[in-house]
Amino acid sequence: MMLQQTQVSRVLPAYRRFLQRFPTLMALSRAPLGEVLREWSGLGYNRRARDLHRIARRHSSGLPRTVAGLDALPGVGAYTASAVACFSFGESTAFADTNIRRVLGRAVLGRTATDREAVELDREIGSKRAAARWHHALMDVGATICLARRPRCDVCPVRGACNYVGRERSSRRKQSPFVDSDRRVRGAILRHLVGSSRGVTIAALRRGINDERVPRLLSVLEREGLVEVSSGSVRLPTR
Repeated sequence: MMLQQTQVSRVLPAYRRFLQRFPTLMALSRAPLGEVLREWSGLGYNRRARDLHRIARRHSSGLPRTVAGLDALPGVGAYTASAVACFSFGESTAFADTNIRRVLGRAVLGRTATDREAVELDREIGSKRAAARWHHALMDVGATICLARRPRCDVCPVRGACNYVGRERSSRRKQSPFVDSDRRVRGAILRHLVGSSRGVTIAALRRGINDERVPRLLSVLEREGLVEVSSGSVRLPTR
């Protein structure tokens, strides 16, 4: 869940800290959401923390062990469900992240594969007996050798059978500047609340963040269950 849209280097220290605070699903389920959001602070995309908290409260004694069962959990999705089923429970299932799409796609198609293409390739040629080892290997090769911009083809273990023919032209659309996004303001609101156990007045939030979107985004955050608003004051959830 932490690795969704977040780099490994940022996740590792947060992951260790989070597990020290909430070592089991039961411990996580008993904590107020506000405490969970405090421990999550710095990772962004705070709905992931809320969803993880909901999962713990629904399955405090243990998670589902199949792709279908995991996929039904809030905030998980097909890729995360398959990855957890494979790495944690030994299920042989096909899935693809960015690195797997690039490695399998370049090796077989000569270019980075789409999600659908990569999953189909993984299903056709992936290891059935050592699925976890296979996927870890693909991810490691993609992260350290088959790089997006400067692939190290001279040391690649599949260079003799790879169909990659050179640098790809990127078709990815540029993201809108983060400084202008609603996500930046949402994050700023939650950072203000993380440091206050009693809450912050809406007026103080507007002064501190100095953005006209604060009232609207407070309403959105309240609907999502990420903040509590009462009598002109805002705080992290207490339940």
